[in-house]
Amino acid sequence: MSQNLQKPARYTITAALPYTNGPIHIGHLAGVYVPADIYARYLRLNGNDVAFVCGSDEHGVAISMKAKKEGVTPQNIIDKYHGIIKQSFEDFGITFNNYSRTSAEVHHKTASDFFVKLYEQGDFIEETTEQLYDQEAQQFLADRFVIGTCPKCGFEEAYGDQCENCGSTLNATDLINPKSTISGAVPSLKETKHWFLPLDRYEDFLKKWILEGHKNDWKPNVYGQCKSWIDDGLKPRAVTRDLDWGIPVPVEGGEGKVLYVWFDAPIGYISSTKEWAAREGKDWEPYWKAKDTKMVHFIGKDNIVFHCIIFPSMLKAHGDFILPENVPANEFLNLEGNKLSTSKNWAVWLHEYLEDFPNMQDVLRYTLTATAPETKDNDFTWKDFQARNNNELVAIYGNFINRVVVLTNKYYNGVVPTPGTFSEVDRETMAELKKYPEIIANSIERYRFREAGQEVMNLGRLGNKYLADEEPWKVIKQDEERVKSIMFVALQIASALAVLSEPFLPFTSAKLKTILGFEALDNTLSWETVAHKDDLIPAGHQIRPAELLFSKIEDETIQAQLDKLEATKKANETMNKEVSPQKDTITFDDFSKLDMRVGTIIEAEKMPKAKKLLVLKVDTGLDVRTIVSGIAESFSPEDIIGKKVTVLVNLAPRALRGVDSEGMILMTENADGKLVFINPDEDGVESGETIN
Repeated sequence: MSQNLQKPARYTITAALPYTNGPIHIGHLAGVYVPADIYARYLRLNGNDVAFVCGSDEHGVAISMKAKKEGVTPQNIIDKYHGIIKQSFEDFGITFNNYSRTSAEVHHKTASDFFVKLYEQGDFIEETTEQLYDQEAQQFLADRFVIGTCPKCGFEEAYGDQCENCGSTLNATDLINPKSTISGAVPSLKETKHWFLPLDRYEDFLKKWILEGHKNDWKPNVYGQCKSWIDDGLKPRAVTRDLDWGIPVPVEGGEGKVLYVWFDAPIGYISSTKEWAAREGKDWEPYWKAKDTKMVHFIGKDNIVFHCIIFPSMLKAHGDFILPENVPANEFLNLEGNKLSTSKNWAVWLHEYLEDFPNMQDVLRYTLTATAPETKDNDFTWKDFQARNNNELVAIYGNFINRVVVLTNKYYNGVVPTPGTFSEVDRETMAELKKYPEIIANSIERYRFREAGQEVMNLGRLGNKYLADEEPWKVIKQDEERVKSIMFVALQIASALAVLSEPFLPFTSAKLKTILGFEALDNTLSWETVAHKDDLIPAGHQIRPAELLFSKIEDETIQAQLDKLEATKKANETMNKEVSPQKDTITFDDFSKLDMRVGTIIEAEKMPKAKKLLVLKVDTGLDVRTIVSGIAESFSPEDIIGKKVTVLVNLAPRALRGVDSEGMILMTENADGKLVFINPDEDGVESGETIN
């Protein structure tokens, strides 16, 4: 069943449609968009016909929830975030041929037509089922409007479509103790009619296509998840929902219902391709229907089932479309040891990164490629980001290029020298250089982008080692002719780096090409020419003066980002802190019985053999009395002498470890659990003043 195309006539590359309920963060980039862009750029460098498409996913419950939370319409939300996302991608150098949106007319028509064709072919089953209903909000609850306990792992905050703790795909009715996220009410079951795609009809097709056809070329995490689903037995899945936001169900009886977002979103790839083709004067159909087209879906692991089981079943049912050749899904990227979360603001947002680190897109691209969660979840840390920049991009790549360009300008006024006879080392180095296009391509073709990125850096290491071994700055004093050959070879490595690093470091590659004067060369260098041409940059060619490609990132810059995250963490803790419920109501007379006074601590010592207790002498203005207080874990005795405190003075005395305690000091605790005095801090407030 696998096409296993050796030489496709064209490529269709799709990148998961981002939800427009928030901006893009580094998890999205590492999981989907950076690897997809590396692949698309590589294919174009090799002269391939590429349609790289994406767009904003503007339907679904996530949008409705965001709109309700912010008190605006869903249209306000999608317009705001579509603009932010689209601009961020452009500024970051993601080279989509088309970035569309599912609110576009072409998408509504494409998705509606797709549904109607399957409906008319009898591919759906129509069923009346019981769905969760919020009586208070007077509406059916789509998956993300329900939260409850996961039946698989016991996580208490699972959504109605997925548990974010164990990754299981769920139905809202599977949840234990469900509750509505709209009103907080416990939902009831109510009958409603929907159309379902009977996935069980496609089990044999999926077994043959995936389990037999792609056993050896799909990533183990993708293949394993597909096998688990198929082995468990597939069940019909609803393709419509009771919602007022989305694409209306385009058949009789569909009033008040919309296409389920998982059904309409992947069709967004088709409509985005149509939009691009119409703009470019192309025919869109070969990119989706021709058997000599290779299609690849780039997604995160939470989308594997939709892209490998459900969408292919839809395409198979339709009958006119090809199937993806590969779905190289990545696992999840964490941030400083914690899961990335849009709702908790625990993220590095792309648009904010671009503001904080201007002209440093490639540093983030490189770091995310080097730490990509290709086979397991991985962690992004700001310290690693700094180290990748300083120890690799600056010290290896940047250092090599700077030395080559500076020496060429110093010795030859920027003109590439004519080499003499090559030494054995020169020939070996040139032979090694010519291997890199195939080495890097081999990794990219197998979707091992981490490995490919490190091979690019190894080419920089080859250049640094060659210069360090040959020492042209020393040889120039004895043998000027030899130095011409050394610098010629070094310039070929620099030229190869300019070409081969383009998919990974596009902004750096463009800058390096300008420094090396590529625009004056007769033929644009391609991936293939690096493997075969001896003079990528010929003798007599003029290059420009050196410019720094990368700058060292200082500790204070990184600390600022860590402080930003720490502030987010504290805000989350404060927001999530459980507040004690209000106690029983009391009367004013009850309150009047409390005699609270300003006191001053004049002595303090630890209670022997008691970890938490301090024995205090407190001047209450009425007298000096002993109070035993459980604050020893938060304060040392010497730090609180002279401290003004609030004292409940008419509390009945109580013996604590043989010491009579004659009152109580009022305290609270902060988000970290540390005790804090409720203080009368104003100047001029004397001991004994009453608190009313």
